Amino acid sequence: MSYLNNTEVDSALTNLSGAYPTLCEVVDLPERSVEGVACRALRLGAAPAGGRDCVVLIGGVHAREWGSCEILVFFAADLLRAYSTHSGLAYGAKKYTAAQVKAMLDDLELVVFPLVNPDGRRYSQDVEPMWRKNRNPAYGNGEGDCVGVDINRNFDFLFDAATAFAPTAGVRVSTDPCDPQLYHGPAPFSEPETRNVRSLLDAFPRTRWFIDVHSFSEDILYVWGDDQDQSNNPSMNFLNHAFDGVRGDADDARYREFIPRIDFEHETGLARDFRDGLHGVRGRSYTAKSGFDLYPTCGTSDDYAYGRHFVDPSKERILAYTIEWGTEFQPPWNEMENIIKDVDAGLAQFCVKAPSTVAVPTVAA
Repeated sequence: MSYLNNTEVDSALTNLSGAYPTLCEVVDLPERSVEGVACRALRLGAAPAGGRDCVVLIGGVHAREWGSCEILVFFAADLLRAYSTHSGLAYGAKKYTAAQVKAMLDDLELVVFPLVNPDGRRYSQDVEPMWRKNRNPAYGNGEGDCVGVDINRNFDFLFDAATAFAPTAGVRVSTDPCDPQLYHGPAPFSEPETRNVRSLLDAFPRTRWFIDVHSFSEDILYVWGDDQDQSNNPSMNFLNHAFDGVRGDADDARYREFIPRIDFEHETGLARDFRDGLHGVRGRSYTAKSGFDLYPTCGTSDDYAYGRHFVDPSKERILAYTIEWGTEFQPPWNEMENIIKDVDAGLAQFCVKAPSTVAVPTVAA
């Protein structure tokens, strides 16, 4: 076996829904990609849709990170097979009991969107392996690097970096349509790919956990990505324009992003749970840290997902994460198979532990 192409990723969702019709169903996303590809997710769960708290898992956002799709497809297939056969799961030395597998699909709803950026993946696999963005030609000259938007800078979180951040922050984003990697697009949610992720969160309003699967650096990142976390001053928050122009510098007193203490405890706790589950497979040591500790960012999926309930308190609090698997974008397939086992064990551990983080306040410091 080798990396899946777009058709194979989509066929896997169809095949799983056909093989396990009482446990999963295909979810058609509302928008096609720029090049007209229909985008689909897979909902897993033994209860009717909408009846349980939900984990949303997305992958394939950055085109060159091929293995993210496989991680999510294999995870869905493993859970469905183990549940249906009343068996446990084994990833190397890490094992989950049949009871734990049953609880995952009885007590949770999982929504798996393995290929957010199909146009970019096709282009990366067929033409330019290191391509990162989507394939929207609308904003540059439509040639070479002047095509595409970095999907993971196109979400509505501190989108105007020049205003929101300190000039010295070095935030990883670009306003140049010809930037080969980091162009954020003309406006938040300008791209159908990001709008599909937003619509998925809206369609499953009981979403309480969100994970975006990327590579590489062997990290599990929790929010925030714009600055260091703090739980003492609620006025220091991304909605407060009084702090525009000072975000993004490390180890200064001018700004740190507010996160309620209970949220910070659960964010970091679940990140460690993922890390420990992954470590049990073959001893790989991932690091649990904030997105900012990797480098300062804005417009990312995880900060947007977690930030939604600050913007609109009627929305659920979503604990949000980014996984950075492996040590290269396209490892040899035999190593990618090992990475799939690592990350899927971490995802299983995350899902086993996630329900313990539900009954907590959403806004208290």
